[in-house]
Amino acid sequence: MKAAVVHALGEPPAYADFADPVAESGESLVTVTAAALSPLTRGRAAGTHYSVSGGVPFVAGVDGVGRLDDGRRVYFMMPRSPFGAMAERAPAARYIPLPDDLDDVAAAALANPGMSSWAAFRERAQLKPGETVLVNGATGASGQLAVQIARHWGAKRIVAAGRNREALAALGADATIALGDDDATDARFREEFAQGVDVVLDYLWGRSAERLLTAAAKAAERPLRYVEIGAASGGEISLPGAVLRSRAIVIMGSGIGSVSLNRLVDCIRELFVAAKAGGFRLPTQTYPLSELAGHWRDGGARVVFTP
Repeated sequence: MKAAVVHALGEPPAYADFADPVAESGESLVTVTAAALSPLTRGRAAGTHYSVSGGVPFVAGVDGVGRLDDGRRVYFMMPRSPFGAMAERAPAARYIPLPDDLDDVAAAALANPGMSSWAAFRERAQLKPGETVLVNGATGASGQLAVQIARHWGAKRIVAAGRNREALAALGADATIALGDDDATDARFREEFAQGVDVVLDYLWGRSAERLLTAAAKAAERPLRYVEIGAASGGEISLPGAVLRSRAIVIMGSGIGSVSLNRLVDCIRELFVAAKAGGFRLPTQTYPLSELAGHWRDGGARVVFTP
């Protein structure tokens, strides 16, 4: 079969032949119709994500949409290594049926980024209606959906932080913070924490996380649940212990491992059911998998490949 094959960690996968999967006990074979390009997919292909295991070659792609042999449309995730979702076929032990009102490309585009905030709100932060949410890194695909999903979950006020001012303005958040390396950013963080923030979803980590937590320690008036989801701005931070001693701040992560795979599947199922009523949407570009090389590093719109 044709697939996106990773021959060397750190190099883009190649559109090449790969052995056909054979279903093992508890698995079904999926004929893939759509698979999205996510930061997780890129990170695993680069060998930099903590969930990577095994050697090369392997097929890229952590999740996708397709059809079982009986014709059912399903979403599937985490195919057994060395197989992946960016292929004509994939073995799947974890899959769920798709609602009729959600097409294949939309489901593939929404699943991973939408799950990241759905699981963070439900499983980790346990967001309550009427609370205030700050999304750090709100202009990426996951951050955009986090703003929409926070509204769906009943957040009273949503603050979106990111570097792209134009993209921030289009999110529909109640307030925005343009991230920069200046005192103005720190002042805006303090203003928002003084008004009251209950939950932070952080897709950036790095320096912005240090500034956020420091601002919370100086200005927060109520307990804060801080959920780390991504590390687009850096994998490590330097944090004075006084930050955690001076305010009631709980820092937690959300992702593979901190939330079980079965619970992640449940979160995606709930996300799909809510997608139409919630109006969840992402700008999406669709390409044949054979054009993989030209779009592996695309930014902006969500990229979905169709084998």
